[in-house]
Amino acid sequence: MDHFDALRLFARVVERRSFTDAAVDLGLSRSTATETIRRLEARLGAKLLERTTRHVAPTLDGGQFYERCVAILADVEDAEATLRAGEPRGLLRVDAPGLLTRTFLLPALEAFLERHPKIDIQFGQSDRLVDLVREGVDCAIRVGEPADSNLTMRRLGALAEVTVASPAYLARHGTPRSIEELDGHLMVGFVSSRTAEMLPLEFTVDGRTREIMLPSRVTSNSADTNADLARLGFGLIQAPVYRFERELREGALVEVLPAYPPSPTTLSALFPKARQMAPRLRVFLDWAASTFRAL
Repeated sequence: MDHFDALRLFARVVERRSFTDAAVDLGLSRSTATETIRRLEARLGAKLLERTTRHVAPTLDGGQFYERCVAILADVEDAEATLRAGEPRGLLRVDAPGLLTRTFLLPALEAFLERHPKIDIQFGQSDRLVDLVREGVDCAIRVGEPADSNLTMRRLGALAEVTVASPAYLARHGTPRSIEELDGHLMVGFVSSRTAEMLPLEFTVDGRTREIMLPSRVTSNSADTNADLARLGFGLIQAPVYRFERELREGALVEVLPAYPPSPTTLSALFPKARQMAPRLRVFLDWAASTFRAL
């Protein structure tokens, strides 16, 4: 294994906190990974990693060396891409909500892969908080405004939102025609995984956003579960329009208060701040942004 491959391995071990996971990511055996790091430490004359039976972490020297490594590796990858006529390559790990991925990214993915034949993509499907570095993820696409200062954010677009309820719920509680008529209604409570607090409903009134917290008999921190609760008649819910397009079309859900729409929701890509952006990630984010702009 050459010197740059050893640096790539070391960086991946630090990020994954595991020799086994890093070896799998790079297509190596665990014994090869362990021996490569041993030789790297011997060549540098410094201990880079603290090892226990269940945990691997960088030493103080290892942490400083890691910061230099990721910068060097990004520069090398950028330079190689330039010499290859700008052809980015490698495996790109992207974490994004499943429905959003299936609705917007997958239908346009074939054209992206044809344009960049050296890039492979691995999708993770979630809307939870992800430790990008620890889990070996290149970027996460998230709905809303993440507040993690350890990550770099790039805005990809905005998604129109809608307020809906099931016909059965509206038959029991009535259909509100104004904000004032929300008194006596229920909402399906969504608990933020970031703040652990329930989020209010939002309505645009005279050009301003007005937040209203309605009672909730059932709450969840899962967007998919909340969508099911709305379909089953547990209350009003707000979500991006794309999530309920079929139900609205078929009448399984009904739009409520269309004259007072929720404010659009920001769609963002998050990636580790410590790294320079790899060419494969740069072209992917450019493509993703253009895909969402075309909505």
